[in-house]
Amino acid sequence: MIETIRAAFVIARRDFAAIIFSKSFFFFLLGPLFPLGIGIAAGGLGSQVSRDIDNPVIGIALSPAETEMLLTARTRLSGSLGSQSLPDMVVLKDFSGEEADILAKLDSEKSLNAILSGSLAKPVLTGSKRDVDKWRGKITLLVETASSQLAEVEIETRLVGQTGSSSERGQLLTAQAGQAILILLTMILAGMVLSNLVEEKTNKIIEILAAAIPMDAIFLGKLFAMLGMALVGIAVWSTVGFSIALLVGGNWAALPSPAVGWPLFGLLMILYFSMAYLLLGSLFLGIGAMATTVREVQTLSMPVTMGQLLVFFLAYSSITKLGEPAEWLAVLFPFSSPFAMIARAAQMDNIWQHGLALVWQGIFTMIIIRFSVMLFRRNVMKSGQAARKKSLLARVTGK
Repeated sequence: MIETIRAAFVIARRDFAAIIFSKSFFFFLLGPLFPLGIGIAAGGLGSQVSRDIDNPVIGIALSPAETEMLLTARTRLSGSLGSQSLPDMVVLKDFSGEEADILAKLDSEKSLNAILSGSLAKPVLTGSKRDVDKWRGKITLLVETASSQLAEVEIETRLVGQTGSSSERGQLLTAQAGQAILILLTMILAGMVLSNLVEEKTNKIIEILAAAIPMDAIFLGKLFAMLGMALVGIAVWSTVGFSIALLVGGNWAALPSPAVGWPLFGLLMILYFSMAYLLLGSLFLGIGAMATTVREVQTLSMPVTMGQLLVFFLAYSSITKLGEPAEWLAVLFPFSSPFAMIARAAQMDNIWQHGLALVWQGIFTMIIIRFSVMLFRRNVMKSGQAARKKSLLARVTGK
């Protein structure tokens, strides 16, 4: 046992140093910047499109006096409700307000969603059924405000630190963010175990190592070397992220605090990531052991990737169902347990459950590793026998 651990440490140190000190590791660290940049750009574009769609333009065909009253009412309400909650308004000059003119204007002006005509006493909103149904209430509020000409009311406010409802919502947001980060890191980093294994199988390095040290040591060494590489990457990304956040500044007190507190929540994030990585990484190594080519690896890894998404959806759908059967299923199922438990850490302050969860996940990780090692050993031995037969045949035939 001690000899196996020592050999596994040698393999882990070899793989870890080969990855960390390679030129490609720098580009690996830059990897998350590309999806992050794409996400920020897509989010900005999506919000802009959403604003363009949800904020229509209403044409105003009222008398000059009533038009002025309506625009004044919109300015007043925008201060209370927000400018995005009310439609934009365009004054239609030299416009009779007759039905034929309204229909012609709507047909010719693509920017107009509807036209408000008539008078404040008897307003008429003309547009498609969708736009009329969506904005009738807001237009009615504007017309009533303009007609009443009430003075603006100043509401006295009293602030409290936090209500029970706001605390619960904040913890739910933290649970969602923690799960999303955990699954994203696991999906990005665990798959690298496969590429490393296939490369060494292709170069016949695995067969050479298998002839010198126990197969268990090769498997464990590779698994923990890749875990160490993943943790180094996470440490670098976290440091850069916190440094940028400190430079930019912000209200750190406004961040929704998890139920167990930020220090313990951060530690649990690392522990649950390690468990999720070891579970998935050992499964990937088992799959890689059965494959002989990169094409076979891609074919076999596709169901595992789809399974990851299903596991994530199982854990994500149970965030708001603490204590219910669906949530207990996510907690007890080993592959979804790390993600479900990090959500519990954000919403429940009892700590003992995390000790039990980590022990349960550790036991199942050992079972998966043992099963994958068996596949690994059998496949490597089969590859070695095939290579020896090929070499012997080449000697006999002289080819």
